[in-house]
Amino acid sequence: PTRPIRSPACTRNAEPGADSSVRTPARTSRSVAVIKQNSLGEKRRDGPEAHALRHSDVIVPAIEHKNHRFYRDAGLSPHRGAVSRLTFGSMTRANDLQGRNALVTGASRGIGKAIAAELLWRGANVVVTARKPEPLEEAAADLRALGHAGKVIAIVGNSGDADARTEAVARTVSDLGSIDILINNTGINPVYGALMDADLDAVRKIFDVNVVAALGYVQEAYRAWMGEHGGAVVNLASVAGIRSTGVIAAYGASKAALIRLTEELAWQLGPKIRVNAVAPGVVKTKFAAALVSAGEDQASSVYPMKRLGTPEDVAALVGFLVSDDAAWITGETVRVDGGLLATGGL
Repeated sequence: PTRPIRSPACTRNAEPGADSSVRTPARTSRSVAVIKQNSLGEKRRDGPEAHALRHSDVIVPAIEHKNHRFYRDAGLSPHRGAVSRLTFGSMTRANDLQGRNALVTGASRGIGKAIAAELLWRGANVVVTARKPEPLEEAAADLRALGHAGKVIAIVGNSGDADARTEAVARTVSDLGSIDILINNTGINPVYGALMDADLDAVRKIFDVNVVAALGYVQEAYRAWMGEHGGAVVNLASVAGIRSTGVIAAYGASKAALIRLTEELAWQLGPKIRVNAVAPGVVKTKFAAALVSAGEDQASSVYPMKRLGTPEDVAALVGFLVSDDAAWITGETVRVDGGLLATGGL
């Protein structure tokens, strides 16, 4: 299966000993760059050398700077607000997570659901969790309807409940055989406005779900599988955890704690387990609707990319971070914010 993507990316899948010329497209040539690749696990010969590579042969337009030829050749649009929909097939790592099993929390809609779809497209089996049975079952049905080979299992449970976390991880291992990927996506924000007016019970709930539950899931995954076999964890943070907003202060403080927790876990659990976080800007979801009450055009005007994020923007980054392409990345919080923090604002 193929997936539409925003831009071609260089492949870097050559095994040790493979000729370095096959790893990236030429950057200065005006011709196309050919990348030699094979299907998962297969080996082929290119001249006298045998190369163990992952995907089928693809042709990538060589990148030229300072003009639009790259965009034209690749079928992309350089214009304002444009999102390319060119299919590059194997370049985007279809099936690179084949044989791996993932647990995604808060996956009945929005970013969590998009992450589950991304992991399925990459070949993984996916367990999705959420509090409400009906939306979760609808999401699971939508994911199965995508037609990917991976299994989709729905487990109802509240991430703030220790027993629910234990059950979700235990069933992932018992039903699928392992838990190789954990995505801590669940997050809540019932408190808006000044901290001096905040209800402390509500603030405690924010930290319990956004921080403590994330740690609880990592503990469960560690004990059940990852401690012995390894794995990859991604925590969903926020740009509000990097820079103060004054509007969603309690939520931002919880995400700052999650970012720090990510660093601590990466240090303590390496080298077997990699732990990273992603920090989205405002993404077009029901969760963020209150932040764009003045209208999407006004909200997106402060972003260099001149649009709000989509769940798929975040999901693509998460898919990369749990893949082998990110094998030397841990303890990082990667912003996916359309350049918002680069402007100095939030």
